[in-house]
Amino acid sequence: MSTTHMTGPDATGPGDSSRTVREAMADRLLRAATRSGAQLVSEAAVLVQGAAVLADPIAGAVYSTPATAAADGVHAVAHPQDHPHHVQRPAAGAVLVLHPAPTLPAEHVGLVATTTAALLEVRGQRAAELRAEQMRLHSTLLRLLLAGHTTSVTDTVRAGGLTHVTLYRLTGPDIPTAHQVLWRAVRPSLAGHGGACALIGEVDGELLVAELHHGSDDGRVLRLVSRVSERHDLLAGLAGPLPLAETPTAHADAAAARHSATPAHRIVPADAVGTPQLARLLPPGPYTAWARSVLSPLTPDHRHLLLVRLRTGSAPRAATALGLSPGTVRTRLRGVAALLDADLDDITVQAHLLLALRAPTRGDWQGRGHDQERKSDRQARPETLPSGILDTEAARTWAVGLVGGLEPHLRIALACWLRHHARTAPAATELHVHRTTLTTWLTRCAERLGQNLADAAVRVELHLALEATAKDGDDPRALPRRGGRTYRRL
Repeated sequence: MSTTHMTGPDATGPGDSSRTVREAMADRLLRAATRSGAQLVSEAAVLVQGAAVLADPIAGAVYSTPATAAADGVHAVAHPQDHPHHVQRPAAGAVLVLHPAPTLPAEHVGLVATTTAALLEVRGQRAAELRAEQMRLHSTLLRLLLAGHTTSVTDTVRAGGLTHVTLYRLTGPDIPTAHQVLWRAVRPSLAGHGGACALIGEVDGELLVAELHHGSDDGRVLRLVSRVSERHDLLAGLAGPLPLAETPTAHADAAAARHSATPAHRIVPADAVGTPQLARLLPPGPYTAWARSVLSPLTPDHRHLLLVRLRTGSAPRAATALGLSPGTVRTRLRGVAALLDADLDDITVQAHLLLALRAPTRGDWQGRGHDQERKSDRQARPETLPSGILDTEAARTWAVGLVGGLEPHLRIALACWLRHHARTAPAATELHVHRTTLTTWLTRCAERLGQNLADAAVRVELHLALEATAKDGDDPRALPRRGGRTYRRL
């Protein structure tokens, strides 16, 4: 461990006045601050003959000397009562933590802490003056990336070897503040580091984060986005990794996934939306062949439009995710409906189509699927599933596990509400109950199932589960009543 012994013009001896000692110490810290923040923290550790850590509440340890003191410094910030011998000072949005040698006077340690924190503040203010310009540049680069100008972006960030992108779209009550906090935590650089480069900006009222990398990331940005989301009440959708050329697709997928985010699950990956668990349980041969037949009239653009529409739950929301006008999306969806010869507003059609879009597209069944398509002259319809797909023991076990615990009147109310496109008034009319009663029942359903009924993907999953576990008495007219409009508890 280095000590405070100094030689040359900065040396101080036992006979020097305390003023000279303070000036020499301040001079050492000032010269370190002109080089870098890491050098400043390192010099502070030398002067206290111990450890120094600059800890950010979101990013963790920003600088640490020695490196092994990082975890201890972060813990000291979170639980200061457990570290009474540490000295802490707020500094530039973070906290400076010093762990001095026991023999040093408290006055000396306090002076090092105060001077170091002040110099960190000066460095932080200088960085803030440059940050606005850097943020505008990042927002411009993000817009270029979404417009397909990937080469221009990679040339600007000097990252020609980066091939993939992971995209986050975040919304919340205070995006500007969250932007500032996330920027300080990520400390983005156009030169990148560790084989990755993060772009952060506000685009159309959202906080957009694009991490450019070689095909996989180390999770650093995801951890920071998660912490910022928790602290600032943000909801986020995550898409990727995808090739840079597919950034617009990732942008739309992230917005669609965000509709499934809740305060309990603030970041939702795009591949976690829409019957992923059930799709893994279905027999791959007939399932893949049926899905290919159903979707055969659609182009990849049609399929992506349909997937975003099914995930978001409405044409206006899909339009927002895709960056198109609602009228354009409705026109294109009518074209898709004509190609499929199906009613896209029907909940059963939506559930089956989302299941078809989730079918595997690669593997050993690919050739078999094409052979079956050649043998069949008629396109499969999305209104019905062929036998042997959903009527299996594995699928029934999944369905029972999802909705098996509902009481009969709640099952009937939920199924009716789903058939009416999640609209309470027409469902209450068919059930012959007041809308308030139906709303109460739906709240109980959400609590007992542990599901977010506002999520379109959740609704189609529940519809599939209710269909797979349907009983003869699942009809509002078949339920006995007592006390006028109230169902009897069976």
